[in-house]
Amino acid sequence: MILKNQEDGIKREKLGGSGKGHALAFPVAIPDQNGAFTMTTRLELEPGASVGYHLHADNEEVYFIMSGEGLYTEENETQHVKAGDIMLCRMGRSHGIENSGKETLVVGAAIAKRG
Repeated sequence: MILKNQEDGIKREKLGGSGKGHALAFPVAIPDQNGAFTMTTRLELEPGASVGYHLHADNEEVYFIMSGEGLYTEENETQHVKAGDIMLCRMGRSHGIENSGKETLVVGAAIAKRG
């Protein structure tokens, strides 16, 4: 299945419910309801912007850093991340990410349900 992204991003504020600043999101819903994946997106976070800390109660999310650098927090533990890093937030855990650099932080993300 090939899914194409939108050419124009959606400007968003408060990503994750409590994020800071602005981000461009390029979401793609996955139509196959029988598979594990439900959504994928590319996020472009301006310097200082963040995806607020949030809980994944009934799904899991993978972040992969495409460019830039930031601070990734999961279960209240924060680590520096940069291009090439991949983070997995399992069901029942909380996470968020902030652009701590001077350039745009580009993050690919995919959400999957378990079971």
